[in-house]
Amino acid sequence: MSVTLKATVMDADQIRRSLSRIAHEIVERNRGTEDVVLVGIVSKGDVLARRLATTLNQLERTQVVFGKLDVTAHRDDLHLRPPDGHRTASDVPDIGGKVVVLVDDVIHHGRTARAAMDALMDFGRPRAIQLAVLVDRGHRELPIRPDYVGKNVPTADSERIEVLVAEEDGIDQAVIVAG
Repeated sequence: MSVTLKATVMDADQIRRSLSRIAHEIVERNRGTEDVVLVGIVSKGDVLARRLATTLNQLERTQVVFGKLDVTAHRDDLHLRPPDGHRTASDVPDIGGKVVVLVDDVIHHGRTARAAMDALMDFGRPRAIQLAVLVDRGHRELPIRPDYVGKNVPTADSERIEVLVAEEDGIDQAVIVAG
């Protein structure tokens, strides 16, 4: 199957600025970061959560705890996908009574966010769950809306948005691909 790059919707500077704005919004909404825990959804959300934690640590001069969450076992489409056998171990800090900010790269139908909320409950009962995404591409099938959005990018259902991060891909950018 051939993949065609249609457009670059965020470059490295836009991603950096969006994450900085999201960090400021998290501080403002939660009146600081005292009870905030960041949990990134594997595979790019965990990288973005680490970056957000670094920014929040600099802003608030505190140590914001972060972790990563593999939602594979909680997805509702396992019967539609061939098993790939690849699972990443979740590493979730204590979330009991905390405000958990779930971090993901792209929100589309909302099914990954729903699976993440289900998976999170295996680790405790947070006081609240908030959702931060770098890109919201619309087409929601579930009543889930992110609290923090880097950029809204309307797309056709046949298109995909891929977020590339320097830590894994050697470059920071978000692109629309078709194929």
